[in-house]
Amino acid sequence: MASGCDARDVAPPSPCKGRDYSRDVAAWDVSAWLESLTRIAPSSRSVYERDMVAAVAWLDEHGVIDPAAVGRRTLRAYLADLDRSGYARRTIARKASVLRRYFDWARRTGKVETDPSAALTAPKGTANLPTVLSAAEIDGLLDGSARAAGEPGEVDLRDRAVIELLYGSGIRVSELCGLELDDIDNSGVLRVWGKGSKQRIVPVSEAATEAVSRWIRDGRPSLVTADAATPSLFLNRAGRSLTPRDVRRILDRRAVSPTHPHALRHTFATHLLDGGADLRAVQEMLGHADLATTQIYTRVSRERMRDVHRSTHPRA
Repeated sequence: MASGCDARDVAPPSPCKGRDYSRDVAAWDVSAWLESLTRIAPSSRSVYERDMVAAVAWLDEHGVIDPAAVGRRTLRAYLADLDRSGYARRTIARKASVLRRYFDWARRTGKVETDPSAALTAPKGTANLPTVLSAAEIDGLLDGSARAAGEPGEVDLRDRAVIELLYGSGIRVSELCGLELDDIDNSGVLRVWGKGSKQRIVPVSEAATEAVSRWIRDGRPSLVTADAATPSLFLNRAGRSLTPRDVRRILDRRAVSPTHPHALRHTFATHLLDGGADLRAVQEMLGHADLATTQIYTRVSRERMRDVHRSTHPRA
């Protein structure tokens, strides 16, 4: 080992003074590796090349100019640096996958004796909590008349019904767009076809039931066209079934700040839990096969956790 200049298993490696660290991608045979990837799309190949060139540049800056000098801790240091730099967890996981593919190829072609990327995983980091709207923000979406000024009355009735139903039932946007007229009745029950074509019955809030009834009675007939007759519950201006993109546009028009439709599903579940709903009941309403998914999906407010602590801990 050259004194102080071998970066193997150093985290992170520090450059040695007087050494030339100009990037030499050719030494890594990135082009030959890319040519060996015969079963990937051209777009994926471009992503792999970009990720690998970025990794080589980082390693070069840290004094690692040859794949044989790379150790596992070096690669972990690289991923940790990406994490500190604010890269998304999914992006870091992809970059780790690219490194594993490259070094597997490098081992098979004799460029390295052992694969330093074996069992390499991206830093876990902190899981992003779902976005949950406050009651005031929900009211703002429903009262977004100023932002939706000039919309025809039937469009406003539809938009209000869409928002009330997403928040009042917790169904997915795709499920909402797939609803037909006979999937909801005045008793406050909704029949939904979820993932895997599984049917479930979901209770609907009184406000949502009333908003949907007004839309069906006073708004929907104005958007029905003979050319695009459809049993879909919600229609766009062309008289066709509402799409997820249409729903996103509805929120864009009415929200004060960017709001994804899925946030209404998060909010539905979290507000139920805030009110003391049973987690398994929420699981059934959301259509989750695994309770763990519901636990990750929802966020219990700090106020509720403090209330539980005060009411159950003997020294609270």
